Amino acid sequence: MMEAIKAKESRIVNTAQVLSCDLNNYDTLFGGVLMKKLDDAATLSARRHSRVKECVTASTDSIDFLWPIQQTDSVCVESFVTYTGRTSMEIFCKVIAEDIVSGKRRVAATAFLTFVAIDENKRPVEVPGVIPETDEEKFLYKTGKERSEMRKLRRKKSKELAAYISLEKPWDN
Repeated sequence: MMEAIKAKESRIVNTAQVLSCDLNNYDTLFGGVLMKKLDDAATLSARRHSRVKECVTASTDSIDFLWPIQQTDSVCVESFVTYTGRTSMEIFCKVIAEDIVSGKRRVAATAFLTFVAIDENKRPVEVPGVIPETDEEKFLYKTGKERSEMRKLRRKKSKELAAYISLEKPWDN
């Protein structure tokens, strides 16, 4: 069995300004732009925790958009490993928006993503466990097993649904 690693060892923090090209027609950050930032940070957290060359996204449980992000904000994405299975890692991402003028900070979004560490043959490899230290890390770790079980059930249901999805080209009907 591999030696567990502290959650803080996988922590990634990326802060950026919001550019006009990142805005939607409501003058807020495009959800897709934020989703890419989340996936980028979570990938690095997974790789840092597992110390492998590649990790693949297995699922994105949810991205909860809590507050819009404006062009006057900076956007900080923080991610770290919160729970692990044998080959999978749950990554928690939080998005802190900060109004640059006033300094007011708010949690703008949260997300959970799951990654699998893979070897050079694209096969899953075992990952170390995680050691939570802060109250936030301990809470996320304690609730991780339940989220993992929900993920497995959702995946099973998605596979059941896939059996009923037509592969026919709609324009050929």
